[in-house]
Amino acid sequence: MPSPSLHLEEVTADNVEAACRLHVRPDQDGLVKPVTWSLAQAYATPDIAWPRLVFDGEQLVGFVMAFFDVRFYPDDPNDNRLRSGLWRLNIDAGHQGRGYGRFAVEAVCEEIRRRGGTRATVSWVPGEHGPEKFYAKLGFRLTGETSGDQVVGELELANA
Repeated sequence: MPSPSLHLEEVTADNVEAACRLHVRPDQDGLVKPVTWSLAQAYATPDIAWPRLVFDGEQLVGFVMAFFDVRFYPDDPNDNRLRSGLWRLNIDAGHQGRGYGRFAVEAVCEEIRRRGGTRATVSWVPGEHGPEKFYAKLGFRLTGETSGDQVVGELELANA
């Protein structure tokens, strides 16, 4: 059960090195980009990226990055739908299975609602060790779309 002291923090000069030391399990390496890659993407796209560190009290346990108001298919003139959702989720190997991922996803969904959104989007690489069951348990449903080599899921957000 997650601790009541769970919270997100911005990535800063004081915590970026610790963030870069986060690693998922070896069987998940090909399924999610490392935090360093995510931070480079966030630096290159600060207008859409929302990188945050997941803490349990003072203990760094993970990384989450959201995106806001993105067109998935910018080359398609018919794609006028802006999406927001989960771009990256890395829970450190030694801290998985304790509710930290659920907390991070719920925090992203809350931020989407705060910004006026009603739906969260996520994509993932399908596979035996992939996160499909995790996202399905949280209520995400496959849309039938793909984004590169990833499948796309969506969650309707309740007004809360």
